[in-house]
Amino acid sequence: MHLDGERWASFLDTFEREAFRLETLPSYSVRDEEPEYADFMRTGHLDLPEDDPWLTRLARYRAGGRKVTRVHIVTPPLSDYLRYEFAAYHYNVAAGEEVRILDTTRQRDAPPMPSDFWMLDDSKVVDMRYDEHGVQLARILLESPDLDRYRQAKESALNLSIPFTEYLSA
Repeated sequence: MHLDGERWASFLDTFEREAFRLETLPSYSVRDEEPEYADFMRTGHLDLPEDDPWLTRLARYRAGGRKVTRVHIVTPPLSDYLRYEFAAYHYNVAAGEEVRILDTTRQRDAPPMPSDFWMLDDSKVVDMRYDEHGVQLARILLESPDLDRYRQAKESALNLSIPFTEYLSA
């Protein structure tokens, strides 16, 4: 099942305990972020408003006792987009998201990971599909995912990664 727009937002809101996100790309091309990204590239600063929809959603999840965790696999040097995304991660962490970084130069023994995905409550998997430029092609709720494979990928990513703030200070 394709999950676009409001259908995606509604689906994401259904998790009860934990939503996990694995990001594997050095850059994403998100139309809604273009003005913000251009401003960041010009100034080197990112100022997100308090009513940013994602930050508001994260705060609501946290207030309801739900957890959102993200692991981003990176290979230095960081792309311009990753520098921008790292600036946004400061806000995500403040809003309650657990952001972790898996640096491939520090974890050479990392097993192969599936492509980008979301896993909700260790039971629902959404395959995030992108083209070679990081443009999202689709979000697909997998009907019969190999849950063991995705759970193992999640656990490996969590075990091999470090908290975002620790990564910045290392």
